[in-house]
Amino acid sequence: MDPIKLLIVDDHPLFRQGLVDVLESDPGLVVVAQAADGEVAVHHAVEHQPDIVLMDVNLPNANGLRVTRHILNELPDTRVIILTGYDDAEQVFHALRIGAAAYCSKDIPPEGLLATVYAVHEGGYVIHGQVMTYEEVLNWVQQRLGRYNYPLDEQSANTYTPLSPREMEILDMVTRGASNKEIALRLSISQQTVKNHMTAVLRKLNVDDRTQAAVYALRHGWVRLDSSTSA
Repeated sequence: MDPIKLLIVDDHPLFRQGLVDVLESDPGLVVVAQAADGEVAVHHAVEHQPDIVLMDVNLPNANGLRVTRHILNELPDTRVIILTGYDDAEQVFHALRIGAAAYCSKDIPPEGLLATVYAVHEGGYVIHGQVMTYEEVLNWVQQRLGRYNYPLDEQSANTYTPLSPREMEILDMVTRGASNKEIALRLSISQQTVKNHMTAVLRKLNVDDRTQAAVYALRHGWVRLDSSTSA
């Protein structure tokens, strides 16, 4: 039986190498290519026609969900595992709508990643380690989204843009009442950099100001004020 062919798409070289080490420790898997950005990912996917793509949701020059859609348009039999730095029910929903087969955190243990790869290869859908049928995973997402008023049309899937881990970190601090100066000191970055990140956050969330962004984060469960404040 031929090994399962894998393409890794992530812009962090050390993380990519870590994935290679974990995946190729299993004789049934082989990494046929790696990519650090969306354009190269599509090129390698078409060239190598992998069975499974492990896709970072935040790429330097593209939205990983849009890259996923492009790859699946070219290779409908390929399956995609979305890797993310944070858990967001809306992001899960959009990932599934564009055809992804799994959604898991980047801190998934090696055995969990291997189990996810095999489950996806066998036709299953995996959300944070739980293997489901397509109908089961749609019900799971709908239950999580039921408390919010999300637009669930095709256009929303095309335009949805996830926040980067740094943007999520800053949004968390803003929601807890931190000023730009306090955030800059805590993260050892300039106040202008904080402002730039917040501008990106407001644009991605389609809100007008910091207060609306904070409310959005709370409603979506991204920040829980009864939890400990980030160090």
